[in-house]
Amino acid sequence: MALAALGKLNLEEAPPIWGSRSVDCFEKIKLISHGTYGEVYMAKEIETGEIVALKKIRTNDEREGFPVTAMREIKILKKLHHRNVISLKEVVYSPSPDNDDQRDDNNKYKGEIYMVFEYMDHDLAGLAYRPGTRFTAPQIKCCMKQLLTGLHYCHMKHVLHRDIKGSNLLIDKKGNLKLADFTLARHLSLDFTGTLTNQVTTLWYRAPELLLGATEYGPAVDIWSVACLFAELLNGEPIFPGKTEIDQLKKICELCGSPDENNWPGVSEMPLYERFKPSLPLKSRVIETYGHFDAHALELLECMLVLDPPKRISAKDALDSDYFWSEPLPCEPKRLLASYKSPHELQTKKKRKSMPRKTARGRNWPVKDDGCGIGQLNLEVWCRLLREARPDW
Repeated sequence: MALAALGKLNLEEAPPIWGSRSVDCFEKIKLISHGTYGEVYMAKEIETGEIVALKKIRTNDEREGFPVTAMREIKILKKLHHRNVISLKEVVYSPSPDNDDQRDDNNKYKGEIYMVFEYMDHDLAGLAYRPGTRFTAPQIKCCMKQLLTGLHYCHMKHVLHRDIKGSNLLIDKKGNLKLADFTLARHLSLDFTGTLTNQVTTLWYRAPELLLGATEYGPAVDIWSVACLFAELLNGEPIFPGKTEIDQLKKICELCGSPDENNWPGVSEMPLYERFKPSLPLKSRVIETYGHFDAHALELLECMLVLDPPKRISAKDALDSDYFWSEPLPCEPKRLLASYKSPHELQTKKKRKSMPRKTARGRNWPVKDDGCGIGQLNLEVWCRLLREARPDW
């Protein structure tokens, strides 16, 4: 969907206490996960004993500071308050090792920055890929209902997540599922007229419009990712395990049919259409392939796996589908986990070596390509902006 209707980054003021506390207020317990943009630790706040998650922001160059994507993620999370969206509690700093004078405020931010989150016991990928584990129909409905509820809230707030996958869906010990990792998210205002990068979303969950080079798109890219995850939970394995972008689009065409002007008006004008279009037209095989799914589940999946983005179902309409209102009904969140222990992605990663990783091109996309153009911020400047929320940034 060419969504020039959702656009500019809207930076809001952060609480003045942010960045005022040291990470020394917390005791690291163990490493939970690590990725391109940082490491996540389970930690305990020393004063209160509260268990939290610390996300260490990874810097590309100590002299230049950290990516502006971190600032964007913080700004977005501060405007989101929902039971199905991860809660960012505060931002803390680690003093520079060579900073002997802690009274010098100009030096104390030359160390590292951590984001403090509520602690979540599980991630969906860790649960789904445990040997011998298979979610029941009520449990899948419970996961999907919570995911779509949180996503609908984000879309109503004009936020695109752009990286929905199992490891970014966290679940607490009460079975509450929350959208997490907003590193690639964008807040878009109604008067946006710029372009967006298409190098987002893990390959197996990437929407066809992104693969075809779209730089104007909207919430439909998240719905496609949800569809891939939905089918994965129902089927027990990924439905589009592509090895390259070309292979990914090929697998999509083999299941959903090949895109043309009849089923996707304007597709022939997309930048990479001629490069990717199949030599022979293909018809949709969704019903044929997944006819063994529950009828209501299959109906919803079809509405999500629509090639033409404007015709793809919205999160709100998906929640109103018969799938969630027919027997068996979604289970209560407290019944989602049953007897599971606490596997996070790090503990299950060896069992999922074949899962695709974002390439340097896919993850470290240049900020300037995403409509920001200010590269990286000096760490000291970053903390000052975070507290002062300069309107001209």
